[in-house]
Formats: sequence, structure tokens, C-alpha cells
Amino acid sequence: MLILEEVLLLIFLVLISKVFTHYLKIVPDSLIQIGLGLLVALFFKVQVPLQTDWFLLLFIAPLLFNDGRKFPKQELWKLKGPIFANAIILVFVTTLLGGYLIYLIVPEIPLYVSFALAAILSPTDPVAVQSIAKQAKLDSNILHLVSGESLINDASGLIGFKYAVAAVTTGYFSIVNATGDFIYTAVIGLVAGVLIMLVIEMAHDFLHNQGITDIIFYVAFKLMSPFIVYLITEDVFHASGVIAVVAAGVFSHTRNMQIIDDRPEMSLVTERTWSLVVYLLNGIVFVILGIELPIATSESLKSDSYNNLSLFGYVIGAWVILLLIRVSWILVYETFQYLRHRRDNVSIRSAFLVGLSGVRGAITMAGVLSVPLLIENGADFPARSLMLFIAAGVIILSLIVASLLIPIFTKVNFPFENRGSDIDEDEEDEEEIDEEEDDQANYMTEEQAKYFLMQLAVQTIEEHRRDYNQQAAYDLILNYQILMRRLQLSNQTDEALTRTLKQELELRSVAYEAERNALHRLLEKGIITANDYYQSMKRIDQIENHLAHDLRAANTWWTWRKMKTRVAGLLHWLTRWIINQNTDIERRRIIDVETSKAAIKALSKYVSDARVVGNDVERNAVYQLIVSYRNRIEHSKNPKLKLATKYKQDLELLRFEAVNAQRIGIVQLRDGERISATTVQKLRQYLNYSENSIIKTADD
Repeated sequence: MLILEEVLLLIFLVLISKVFTHYLKIVPDSLIQIGLGLLVALFFKVQVPLQTDWFLLLFIAPLLFNDGRKFPKQELWKLKGPIFANAIILVFVTTLLGGYLIYLIVPEIPLYVSFALAAILSPTDPVAVQSIAKQAKLDSNILHLVSGESLINDASGLIGFKYAVAAVTTGYFSIVNATGDFIYTAVIGLVAGVLIMLVIEMAHDFLHNQGITDIIFYVAFKLMSPFIVYLITEDVFHASGVIAVVAAGVFSHTRNMQIIDDRPEMSLVTERTWSLVVYLLNGIVFVILGIELPIATSESLKSDSYNNLSLFGYVIGAWVILLLIRVSWILVYETFQYLRHRRDNVSIRSAFLVGLSGVRGAITMAGVLSVPLLIENGADFPARSLMLFIAAGVIILSLIVASLLIPIFTKVNFPFENRGSDIDEDEEDEEEIDEEEDDQANYMTEEQAKYFLMQLAVQTIEEHRRDYNQQAAYDLILNYQILMRRLQLSNQTDEALTRTLKQELELRSVAYEAERNALHRLLEKGIITANDYYQSMKRIDQIENHLAHDLRAANTWWTWRKMKTRVAGLLHWLTRWIINQNTDIERRRIIDVETSKAAIKALSKYVSDARVVGNDVERNAVYQLIVSYRNRIEHSKNPKLKLATKYKQDLELLRFEAVNAQRIGIVQLRDGERISATTVQKLRQYLNYSENSIIKTADD
């Protein structure tokens, strides 16, 4: 039960980190997850006992397999030489040169331990590197180079780390044996990964041909692939499971791209499931890092052997060494390419940005946490706590420095992406898109294009609105109007938003006043009772107060008062339900119809008067209010219509008509060169999801 509780706690902390990220967009998810893990470790004394074998299997295998699936295959092949040189030679240089320099500045760490530390610090986080490099507007060749390097160097870094740790634990190291073992484990791991994945894909096709077509089964089958590849490669071939899962991931996606997908729904479910699994696994690794920080740092901080100021100096020194090696390597590589191909040489600024973008992530943490407590003779692993302290410090420092300095150098603030981030979900489908087209001034943003498509949807629904489907039509139009208003408000400046909300309050006040006057007339004519009148007036007052506060606080931080308004909204709903129970059905229908008609008439007159004097009126706000009142009228005529099959059929047909109109709208926008190819793909995916939702609702 304790293990289950720990797992649930880790998942909960990952989810909480996403809430914080929403408000702190420039702070990487990883830093927030580390902070949350640190808090629960300090205040609740939570510990997660880790073992190397299952940690690498559970976290590293699926993460690297997914990275292999995601990387642009054409660029990987095009830059295979430089990428593998960076991933192997740069890791080798970092391990030896960086390890020796760390050994010089940190005398408490033995040389082989220093080599192990440098080796495990050499891998960079693939998704974070690619995200930062793209936003920094680096040359496309450099972008794909550092991205490809970050994918492959996980394997070489872990292998170098493994041999360095083995040298410490056994006290023996042979360069000849290590080189031979490295070649064997790398080559056999590469071949085994491809062959095992081929067998898995053949088994997948065989089962499909046998008539087993259950999508959930195949998604679970694919999720098991990296674990199968890793275990067989490690236990049967005694080769590198790390390289095997990377190779399997690359091969899997390459093979899938070569056939026509006759089951697109399986691809969709598979991708979304992978996104969920990878996001949680990557987040859990960083939460565990935060939980392990007190264990990794307390011994060093409390030790009389280390000065606390010196400890932080060691972290900064190790990070600077890694940065300088990385920047120097990029400059040397690009200078060589310049002399060889006479292409533009890389600037020092770009090389420095590449160095900063090399943030350390889950792989470094996974490796350093796997360092054994004891060596073969039973003694403690030398300087283990100091090694953990420096590794954890470099991870955190690289994230902090990247989040602070890169926006300054690029003059662009951007959210950091992470494994499983939804931002980068469709990047593999956009490899051939010209990146410059998104910079054209006449292109609409994705939000503007969505707004335009929703306008087309509303127009289409209005054209198909008839007497028999009015309630379904108004329900759908009102839903689109709410979505459009959200898009409109979210993209306005604070000044424009203030003006818009002020006018919306004024429009609603006009409508509420008309409702009150209508109630007064109904009372005077004796159509409703005094109790009906006072209860309805109270309801209008509550709605007006509730909405007035929500509109004024629409762009402010969450407050305690805002929570109280939510409670007030619930109380209003309960009050209205009580009123409905105590009011005659016919009188209630009359109240809804007459107050709605009065509000529509008042709003129309307000718009006409404003036009006469030359005042601008927010047309969408007026239209949304009028639709909401028309919707109320239709519901009053037949309050139980929503439960009828006919209503559901009408709603389904109208939704399909709206989606078809939006598809035509995308073609019009693209033909008119109003949106980029990237936006076209995102909008089409958005409509595919909408259509799938309609079909699912119809099936339900």
C-alpha cells in the first residue's frame, strides 16, 4: 500500500506543477517539479528508494524510445555524420577533458569518479534543447544538429558513465576492454533494437490479419515495446538497452511512415496515450530529483569536510566547464564546415546560445541516482554525496540560467517545452514546412483563424435553422459564441479588454433593466403573483452582481472573492430551482418568454440609438446576448426537448454542417494566403478532433 501511495503522490505533484506552470510561463516545468518534490521531502519526510535496474527500465526505456519516434528522420539521416560525431566524440571529450578539469577544481573527488560525473552530465535533454534552439532562431542545421546530438548522446553518456562507475567499484579499468565492450554493446544494441522492433511490428501485423482489431489492445501492445526491447537486449544479448530503445523508436516511426495508415484512429489514440505516459514519467523523474535533493545535499552540507560556499562554487565551476566545452566544440565544428563547404560560419552568439540550450534533464538524474552505495570491497562509494550534489546542482543551474539568459539574448519570452508537452505534439508532421512562411505579416494567427472559422460555423447554422430545429440551433450557436468570446478576450490588450468588459456590462444592464420592466408589467396585469415577481427580481439581481464581478475580474489573479462568486452562482442555481418548484409551469414559461422578448427589444433599440449618435457597439457581444435570450425562449416552449431523440439528431446534423463549413473555410484561407501551412495542419487537426467528438457523442 505504501508503494501505491507514493506513486499517487508523485503523479499528483506532476499535475500540480502544471497548474503553477500556467501562471509562471517562463519557469520550466522541471524546476517547478523539483521544487514540489523538495517541499514534500522536507515537510513530510517522503523518500523514494531507487534501484538502478528498474529505474532505467521504467523511466529511461520509454523516454528514449519516444524521443527516437519524435525526431525528424530526414534530418537525422542528412546530418548523421555530425550528429554521431557530437553524440560520441563530444561525449568522449566531455568525459575525459571535463572530468579532468572537474577533478582539478574539486580535489575531494577521485579521478574516475570525476570521469563518471562528467559522463553523466554530458547528455542534454532532447525536447528542452529542441524547444530552446528553435525559439532562439538558430540556423536550421545547428538546430537539428544539437537536437540529434541530444537524442543520441543519452546512450553514449550512459555507457561512459557505466564504465567509469565500474572502474570505481572494481578498481580496474582497461582502455582496450572498455573500447571493445563499447563497440560490442553499441553495435549489438543498435542491431538488436532494430531486429526486436521488427519482430514486434510483424507480430502486430499478424494479429491484425487474424482479425484482432481492438484499438486499446494495440495501444497497450505498442506501449510495451520499449520495455520488451530493453529487457531482451540487456538480459539476452548483454548489450546496451539504451541504444536499443533509441534505435527501435527511430525504426518504428520510419516503418510506420512507409505504409498507408488504414487505422488513423489507432494512431491518434496511440499518440495521445504516449503523450500522457511520457509526460507523467518525465515529470516524476524531476519530482524524484526534488525528493532526493535533501538526501543528496544534506550529507555534503553538514559535512565538516566541505565548505558550503565551496560546494556551490563546485556546481558553478562544473557547469562553466561543460558550457565552455560545448561552445568550443560548436565553434570548431562550424569552422571546419566553413572551411570544407565555404558556407556561412557560425557566430559566437549562436554558439553561446547552443551552449546555454544544453540543459540537463531526466537522463542525468536517472544515471546519477543509480550510483551504488558500496564498491566491491564493501567500502562506501567515494564522494558519492558530493557527486550527487554537483549533478543535481548542475541540472538546476542549467535550467535556471537557460530560462533567464536565453530570453535576454533572443529578446523573446517563450514557454519551455518538456517531454510530453502538447505544444510540440505535431512537430514530426511538419518537417518539410518552410519555416519562413510563419513570419509573413499577412498571416493570421491560429487564434484569429479559429475565430474566423467559428464565425463561418455560426453563419452556416443560421442558414440551416428551421422551426423544427431552432432549439438545437440556438444551443449550438450560443456554444460557439461563448468560445468566440473567450478567444476574443484572451487576445486583447489590457486597455482594450477593459473597454470591452465595460461595454458588455452596459449591454447586460440594459437587458436586465428590460427584464425588470417586463416583470413589473406582468405583475400589474395580474399575470404573475407578487411572489413570482419578487423571486424573479431577486434572481436577476443575483445574476447581475455575479456577472459584474466576474467580468471585472476576468483578467486578474484568482482571488478568495472570486471563489465566493462561484459559490454564489451555485446558490443562484439552487434558488432558481426552488423558484421553479414554487411557480406554476405556465407562469414560469410566461416570465421567461416575456422577459427575454423585452431584453431582445431593448438591446436592438440600444444598438439603433448608438448608431444614430455614431457610437461603436460590440456586435458579437450583442449577438451573443440576443442568442442567449432566444435560446431561453425556445427552452421555455419545450423544456424537455433536450431529452428527445429528435433534438439530438438535429444537433448532430447541425454540428456536422458547421464542421464542413469550417473545412471549406480552411481551404479559402490557405488559397488566399491568409494562414501558414503549419496553421492549416493545426486547424485540420482541431476539426478532426471536433468531428471525432461528434461521432463519439452520437455513438453514446
